[in-house]
Amino acid sequence: MKFKELKNKPEKELQKLLQENHDKLRELKFKSASDQLKNIRELRQAKKTIARILFLLGQKKEVKETK
Repeated sequence: MKFKELKNKPEKELQKLLQENHDKLRELKFKSASDQLKNIRELRQAKKTIARILFLLGQKKEVKETK
C-alpha cells in the first residue's frame, strides 16, 4: 500500500491493517521456507507496508502527546 493511501486512514484502521499484514508476512515466510512461494518480492512488500504503518502510528501517537 502507498504511503499516501495509508496517511488518510484512521488509527483503528491502521491497527487492523497492521495485524493483517503481520499475518500475511507470517504466511509468506512459511511458504518461502517450504519452497511454495513463487514471488519472493511479496515478502519485501509486506515488510515495507508494515514499516509504513508503524511509522504513521508513531507519528499519530506523537501528535496526540504534544496536544
